Amino acid sequence: MFDVRVSIRIAEPGDLDSLVSLLAALFSIEEDFVFDEPRQRRGLTLMLENERGCVLVAEGQGQVIGMCTGQVTISTAEGGPALLVEDVVVLEQWRGKGVGRQLLESLEVWAQEQGIKRLQLLADRNNGPALDFYEALGWQATALVCLRKTLA
Repeated sequence: MFDVRVSIRIAEPGDLDSLVSLLAALFSIEEDFVFDEPRQRRGLTLMLENERGCVLVAEGQGQVIGMCTGQVTISTAEGGPALLVEDVVVLEQWRGKGVGRQLLESLEVWAQEQGIKRLQLLADRNNGPALDFYEALGWQATALVCLRKTLA
């Protein structure tokens, strides 16, 4: 049985290896992304340097066990800043213990301090447990569909 005492903090450059490993776990269950360590390491490095973003980690038993990221965008619909939440992941053995909830609640506090008007995220439509988790936290599905186009 795990000790469920968990701390949430802003990620540091020394967390990079753990963050990359968490993304490997996340991308293994997402249909739209393929894990590419150099690419994910580069993206995480940029996130850690991003003044308009936030990378949070959850620590339990002396190790990084979860993470979430958010990046500020400007929403014309809201007439102000919105936060795109990405990379919400908790190590499998720590799921169901409130770690994801703590990460997202902490990100919400950070967003409120930044004057954010809305949080939004994308979730794999086939990941029922994740969708149930977000719904239980008060997230609402929209009628919008995510489209993407990759540029060279």
